[in-house]
Amino acid sequence: MATLTREEILKKPKPFQLKMADLSEADLSGADLSLAVLSFADLTNANLEGVNLKGATMTGVSMPGARLAGANLRGAKLGGAVMNDVDLSGADLKGADLSFADLTNANMSDANLSMANISRANLTKANLSGANLSVTDLNRANLSKANLTGAEVSGSNMNGTNLSGADLTDVDMSDTIR
Repeated sequence: MATLTREEILKKPKPFQLKMADLSEADLSGADLSLAVLSFADLTNANLEGVNLKGATMTGVSMPGARLAGANLRGAKLGGAVMNDVDLSGADLKGADLSFADLTNANMSDANLSMANISRANLTKANLSGANLSVTDLNRANLSKANLTGAEVSGSNMNGTNLSGADLTDVDMSDTIR
C-alpha cells in the first residue's frame, strides 16, 4: 500500500481511485471524495469529519478509530468494512451498504441509517442513540449491548437480530419485522 498525502489525494482526477491505499492517520476532513473507490484501503485513525463520500465504494476498507462525524456516506458501499471504534455521530448513511461490517463500539448517535443494509453486521456495544434506522435491513445483525435509546426503527427488518443486553429505552418496535 502506498502512503499518500492529502495534497496528493486531492490532486487525483475524480472519481478518486484509491483502492488499497494507505491513508492511515490522514486528515481528509471536509474533502469531497464522492464516488471514490477506496476498497481495501487502510483508513485507521483517519480524520474524515464532514467528508463527502456519497456513493463511494469502500468494500473491505479498514478504518478502526476513524473520525467521520457529520460525514455524508449516502449510498456508500461499506460491505465487510472493519469500523470498530469509529465515530459516525451525526453522519448520513441513508441507503448505505454496511452488510457484514464490524462496527463494534462505534458511535453512531444521531446518524441517519434509514434504508441502509446492515444485515449480519456486528454492532456490539455500538451507540445508536437517537439514530434513524427506519426501513433499515438489520437481518441477523448483532446489536448485543448496543445503546438504541430513542432510536427510530419503524419498518425495519429485525429478523434474527441479536438484541441481548441492548438498551431499548424509548424505542417503539411495534412496526418492525421480526
